[in-house]
Amino acid sequence: MKNKPLVAIVGRPNVGKSTFFNRISGHRIAIVEDTPGVTRDRIYADTEWNGRRFTLIDTGGIDPKSDDVLLKQMRYQANIAMDTADVICFFVDARSGLVPDDEDVANMLRRTKKPVLLVVNKVDHAGLTNETYDYYALGLGDPIAISATNMLGLGDLLDEIVKALPPKEEGEDEDENVIQLAVVGRPNVGKSSLCNRLLGEERTMVSDIPGTTRDAIDTPFTAPGGRRFNIIDTAGIRRKKVIEAESLERYSVIRSLAAIRRCDVALLLIDANDGVTEQDAKIAGLIRDEGKACVVIVNKWDAVEKETGTLEKNRRQVLSDLRFMDYANVLYISARTGQRTNLVLKEAAAAYDQYARRVTTGALNDVLGDAQMSLQPPLMGSRRLKIYYATQPLTCPPTIALFVNDAELMHFSYQRYLENCIRKAFGFEGTPIRFDLREKNKEEIRS
Repeated sequence: MKNKPLVAIVGRPNVGKSTFFNRISGHRIAIVEDTPGVTRDRIYADTEWNGRRFTLIDTGGIDPKSDDVLLKQMRYQANIAMDTADVICFFVDARSGLVPDDEDVANMLRRTKKPVLLVVNKVDHAGLTNETYDYYALGLGDPIAISATNMLGLGDLLDEIVKALPPKEEGEDEDENVIQLAVVGRPNVGKSSLCNRLLGEERTMVSDIPGTTRDAIDTPFTAPGGRRFNIIDTAGIRRKKVIEAESLERYSVIRSLAAIRRCDVALLLIDANDGVTEQDAKIAGLIRDEGKACVVIVNKWDAVEKETGTLEKNRRQVLSDLRFMDYANVLYISARTGQRTNLVLKEAAAAYDQYARRVTTGALNDVLGDAQMSLQPPLMGSRRLKIYYATQPLTCPPTIALFVNDAELMHFSYQRYLENCIRKAFGFEGTPIRFDLREKNKEEIRS
């Protein structure tokens, strides 16, 4: 976060940076696979060692001489990480030994004037210990031998990281209310472009090649006005049958789905040129099923030919196609030009405020009492639903507990009617409302 020191993990491709990152962060945030270039962007995770909290930054492998477009962007992302870091962990591979690319990366690091820890990874047994002496030639101090895979030497490395951190700042450990935003959608709808626009920097790589973003990438920041956000750029979610044979993309999609589960507000991006596709509707369904607040964002609006009423006509079509999510606001933007992107965080914050809203028990029962007087529950055979009492035990999402005579007598259409009455009275725009039906008899309610 803002006040925590940053520790960047850098090195050439496939030296075990992401394996170490996952070990320390405690869960698989970064994708790990024996394919050079799997990690392409900067990925952040907060951690703690010996009472000192700091943020790890995993980066894509640095190939100093490659002209490949994506590898050049990975090198650029690593440079940004090094520029912003307080400490840099330079990873090399004990199995392959010292190679010219290691020397090139070492030369880059010396120019940063930052504390650099030389980490010799994949020292899995005593026979490789002698290999670490070759790395003194880099002139970066004593090599630290570890095995990220086997968790050997990690404590020693963490001790050295904490020693190299700058002095602790006042307020560094204070927890703050941070709104978790997940930017989700199909591939190539402009998710990374929107993230970069909101952050005011090229935080994630942008390319016309679908699948450029593979990890779910967290970036904490403070918006104008002081609201704290953590924005999660995710990989595009394609249809399941399309990705079954490609394991790496499957991992990326799993992380995108996990990002939906851990977010507060999902920003669902839709391509204005395509409208709401079947896959867009499925992603929206995932957001709703996870109980997350949502803002539907129609991107690339600048590329659509318009006439009077085009926007409102399109909005009606979007809400019709996503009728199960008609509580979400629809925003029309162009991440490329910046058109209306200044409204995105405002809409996200408003959706979060409704997502976390709690209404009083008295006001809730007044609304539901009026609703039942206006329209009684329908008969189910010879029996009718009776609602004795209501309260809101939970927020995020708002959850309404209804004490009833028989939960099976609640027809879905009447529950939708009650939801509409609650929304009319209290708003709850941008968030789903969940109902918890609890069977009680009159005597239990009175006691």
